[in-house]
Amino acid sequence: MASSKTFRDRALKYFLNLQIPENLPKNIKVMNPYLNDETKKVMTKFYNKFFNDDRKRTLAVGINPGRFGGGITGISFTDPVALNNFCGIENRFDKKKELSSEFIYIFISEYGGTDKFYSKYFLSALYPLALIKDNKNYNFYDEKKLFKMLKPAITDSIKSHIGFGCRQDIVICLGRKNYLFLNEINKENRFFKEIMVLDHPRYIMQYKRKMLHHYLNEYLNVFRS
Repeated sequence: MASSKTFRDRALKYFLNLQIPENLPKNIKVMNPYLNDETKKVMTKFYNKFFNDDRKRTLAVGINPGRFGGGITGISFTDPVALNNFCGIENRFDKKKELSSEFIYIFISEYGGTDKFYSKYFLSALYPLALIKDNKNYNFYDEKKLFKMLKPAITDSIKSHIGFGCRQDIVICLGRKNYLFLNEINKENRFFKEIMVLDHPRYIMQYKRKMLHHYLNEYLNVFRS
């Protein structure tokens, strides 16, 4: 790929060409927001605003997008409300909040705002498409068979993220169970020298909300290190 290409160009090319995998279990549905015109529109604005350069960034990865956040906007940990209120990008999506997005943008505000954060970090997911089972969010690792089927796609996704311009000296993993699967793939491929682990935003907001400031400080300590 030509060196004149920006982080924005490489990332958009990858995400806007993602395909839904074939032969998944029949009870698992996949959301591909990148086929939606409104998603393409807001993604282009988002990447133009924050990633129109060739700067290296540290990758921070969750599990797979949620159906009310990245599963709609195409932007990891970013629901339509955060996209409008924090990123300054108006959109026509239903203004539903997502717990993970709520935590992330409280944290980003504490960090110093979206411009400062996205100049150094790239938020994404190990598996880039939203998974749904029984009309609820589903994780790629909830079934061994599902992880085995998606593992090649996850591996290719990590390679692509490195190709965008993500650093390989360190990666931040959001989710302690998520770490087990990232670590397995990393041992096989040696993508990253170090993996730092934090509790997942949804877990914090759903089960540990009374300790919100504690977890915000944990995030700030890792992301500012």
